[in-house]
Amino acid sequence: MFSIAIGCDNIAETMKKGLKEYLESIGYKNITDYGSTDLYPEVAIKVATAISEGKHDRGILLCGTGIGMCITANKVPGVYAAVLENAYSAERAQLSNNANVITFGAQTIGIENAKKLLKIWLEAQYNPTERSEPKLKCIREYEKKVYSRKS
Repeated sequence: MFSIAIGCDNIAETMKKGLKEYLESIGYKNITDYGSTDLYPEVAIKVATAISEGKHDRGILLCGTGIGMCITANKVPGVYAAVLENAYSAERAQLSNNANVITFGAQTIGIENAKKLLKIWLEAQYNPTERSEPKLKCIREYEKKVYSRKS
């Protein structure tokens, strides 16, 4: 089972609580809660950094739409975040993009839909021998190039 980091803004506290309970009910015990804050980038950076540093396998971020968390998380090198709103995006986030962080909008999808999408994402496994690997390699190479310039 994966080690999971989770965090949210104040709007999504109820959804976070529900998703943590759901994760525990399906056997995930290694869940670290990075809290909630009114200033969502703070918690997004904490969770994304923990993922980037290898402290957790996957991360879940929640805010009103999921968009702000996703944008922020994707600023951290080595983090590949996706907003999930439907079953196909939940599956493809992992199968095509090897997303290690997902985001949900507490004001755009309900908790039951979020649970279904979370389960799909957790069960999907990226295969580096599939056709998406050259695309992801291109992204990783660009990321290295950009971040090595900033050092």
